[in-house]
Amino acid sequence: MRIRASLAAATMSGALALTALAIPAAQADDAPSLAEVAKPYTLGQAQTQKTQNKMSAKDVYDIQVTKVTVNGGKDVVVGGSQKKQFNVYVTATNPAGIYGVQAFLWHGTDLYDEYGIDGGIFPADTDPSTDCERWSATTATCKVVLVADPKVDLYDSALNGKWNVYAAAYEDSENGLEWSQYQNHWVKRAAQITSFNAAPEPVAKGKPITVSGNLSMISWTYKKYYGYGSQNVQLQFKKAGSSTYSTLKTVKSSSSGALKTTVNATGDGTFRYYYPGNGNASTATSSADYVDVR
Repeated sequence: MRIRASLAAATMSGALALTALAIPAAQADDAPSLAEVAKPYTLGQAQTQKTQNKMSAKDVYDIQVTKVTVNGGKDVVVGGSQKKQFNVYVTATNPAGIYGVQAFLWHGTDLYDEYGIDGGIFPADTDPSTDCERWSATTATCKVVLVADPKVDLYDSALNGKWNVYAAAYEDSENGLEWSQYQNHWVKRAAQITSFNAAPEPVAKGKPITVSGNLSMISWTYKKYYGYGSQNVQLQFKKAGSSTYSTLKTVKSSSSGALKTTVNATGDGTFRYYYPGNGNASTATSSADYVDVR
């Protein structure tokens, strides 16, 4: 929905807000709820659809957010220790011009309910970002920098999956339009394939080659990688002299994430495992191993 409003007075600095996320409200009674943390970044208390419908078309549509792009359209993939920085670009139009934008990601069911949000990735500053490319007197694309910290924002593995995207555009430092349609973006746990090996090498033509590896996924809860079982992983092969891989077969990982299969040697080339990912885990590609066939 789109709502004409004034920017709520910031009651918490960006640094304090990010610090507050380190202790989920469910675990600390004196910690602010994430809905409270989010308030300084929004345009104020949300109005209901019924209230919005009573507003004039001019009030609602003076400012229009026409496009929001998160992380270049790619999944936001976060491991267990390194912070992930990514950009949100908001394109908006307004007859009086665009002053700046605000944007963040949140996880939950209701941004304005005390118990409706259980995760948030917020910018460092509660004020609108004025880092904008102004295409004309009425249209601009502005950038908001977000940093996902697995030690702060992603405190539980249950937070992987689709997150909601909040975006707002402003015609001056206070007056803006909230754009909180149900746009989503994937925030996923990092997956990896390790201990990859294709053997023996060299090998006689027609003889079996054993290809092994291990698929694992980060736990945001425990900040460690654990074997990821019952996942379909593609064994891929690139012929010598070729630049592209083809899939030879699909291998299911064991309960501990182990991968193992055999193929017959047909010619020189490079093997690798490729995991396409799912709603929880990112894609993953193993190292490559060249096998000489004689």
